[in-house]
Amino acid sequence: MKRYLLAAFAGLTLSGCATSTPTDFAVDRGSPLPPPEPVTVRIIGINDFHGNLEPLSRPAKVEGPDGQELTVPVAGAAAYASAIAKHRAQNAYSLVISAGDLISASPLISSLFLDEPTIGVMNRIGLDFNAVGNHEFDRGREELLRIQNGGCEKHTLREPCQVERPYPGASFPFLAANVEKEDGSTLFPASAIRRFGEGFDQVTVGVIGLTLKDTPTLVTPKGVEGLTFTDEAKAINDAVPGLIAQGADALIVAIHQGLYSKGGFNEKTCDTVSGPLLQILSQLDPRIDLVLSGHTHNTYVCDYSTLDPTRPFLVTSAGYGGAYLTDIELVVDPAIGDVIAKSADNIIVQNKGFTAGGTFISPVQQFPAFAADKAIADYVTRYANAAKDYAEQKVGRISAAAPEPATDTQETALGNLIADSQLAATREAGAQIAFMNTSGIRASLIPDAEGNLTFAQIYAAQPFGNTLETMSYSGAQLLALLEQQFDSEGFVQTFSVSQGFAMAYDLSRPEGSRVVSASLAGEPIDPARSYRVTMNSFLSWGGDTFTIFTQGTDHVTGPTDLDATQAWLEAVPMRQLPDIGRVTNLTPAE
Repeated sequence: MKRYLLAAFAGLTLSGCATSTPTDFAVDRGSPLPPPEPVTVRIIGINDFHGNLEPLSRPAKVEGPDGQELTVPVAGAAAYASAIAKHRAQNAYSLVISAGDLISASPLISSLFLDEPTIGVMNRIGLDFNAVGNHEFDRGREELLRIQNGGCEKHTLREPCQVERPYPGASFPFLAANVEKEDGSTLFPASAIRRFGEGFDQVTVGVIGLTLKDTPTLVTPKGVEGLTFTDEAKAINDAVPGLIAQGADALIVAIHQGLYSKGGFNEKTCDTVSGPLLQILSQLDPRIDLVLSGHTHNTYVCDYSTLDPTRPFLVTSAGYGGAYLTDIELVVDPAIGDVIAKSADNIIVQNKGFTAGGTFISPVQQFPAFAADKAIADYVTRYANAAKDYAEQKVGRISAAAPEPATDTQETALGNLIADSQLAATREAGAQIAFMNTSGIRASLIPDAEGNLTFAQIYAAQPFGNTLETMSYSGAQLLALLEQQFDSEGFVQTFSVSQGFAMAYDLSRPEGSRVVSASLAGEPIDPARSYRVTMNSFLSWGGDTFTIFTQGTDHVTGPTDLDATQAWLEAVPMRQLPDIGRVTNLTPAE
């Protein structure tokens, strides 16, 4: 980092005074330049916004100052804008930085329009940088480039520029230090510099942005074809010398990888953290001052020096969906070109209350409530009105509430219903079995008093717009595919499976032999037979590390997953939720 040698500078200044009178010279020698004062730069950290333009349907459950549990109505873009504006206004110099998943896996109001309104909101809020997350790649490389650069070129099943034409693109840069194209250059810049002030009072902030190395296993592989996702720690460390050469006084990393924490949303400790980011942090250049993280949707403020005194940086995360932001203060001494103090607080972004399910959720007195920014509220309303006809359309009835899976291995009636709908939609392609990745079910289906569901609800449960793919597999391939649910690649998750298929597993058995049984219509899967299997397009390209899906033959593409669910619901007056019991966990209790 840069260092100012004031004495040397003063000597150069005096030696240049050849035309000064003796008196002038004496005055100069008696009045050395005072050292510059420390400068505070305010950083607002956000992550995993996921296009939540309206208040979150689930209020936050947090512990209040007196230890009681509080139900807090949170966020929505209009309140979020006010909260960000208030906190960044504490200092003349500030940056708002996102640690990824700004877009995609988003509610209907944003996803229906390819997340263009989320970018529009962030342009208006004044977001400075967004590190790409895995969900930025959900619709593929070309669509992500359009989101950054603007325009109306179509790359997906949905039409771009439905409300604003042309779509202007993001006014802030995406950063991608570890995403390399075929020629070895990065898809987006690896880093950026921002300078504040002038002369000796100037401070310079360097920002490095990147996603997790495992992104290709979390998105449709075809969408990232040709891209290489490199080691996170190496990409960060490789970017540091260049930023220092440009005079960076403070170094910030925004990385879409994270920790898990058991503490409260603003508990300042590293004692309860765990997760994949720890291994990356242990390798980072100690000159880094701040790590903004995400991906796990957890909240934490961790002073990493308590774990490793040689790496005195803060590590923060602000949860999910705009419910929180991280308010960070970096105090920079321009005289030595370094950060001399740092602090951070997670702030809950309480709105003024909203109505959910016919009930008004009131703000609580224990936390401040942020008024809606009118310009942002008007902009969001414009898109809400455009989405209204889609959102309110009735799409069938179900017999009871269908909660989303609480874990990636939980069998649910909702998961079984989705698998059944996919099997029914692809029977003409010869489908015998349908598998749905449990982690891809993103919301519960809670009907009204008459059992009715809306399009907005089923869209929230399956927001990715995948097509259904049906292929042939040998029984041996099918059994190997089932073992991939429990291998050490990626994370452990079980499929939601269609009616007639059953499976039992035991995680205490050695990897590769954890499937105890698998059957179709009561008959064990025969390794020598051929089976027609349906999955969504994300899985068909090997998503979630299910690589055996890519080995299928006799490929037939069907409708979208959402169309299949809607048709299944509308096929009968009242769709009964299926029973569970198709997937059995035989792992002995510890």
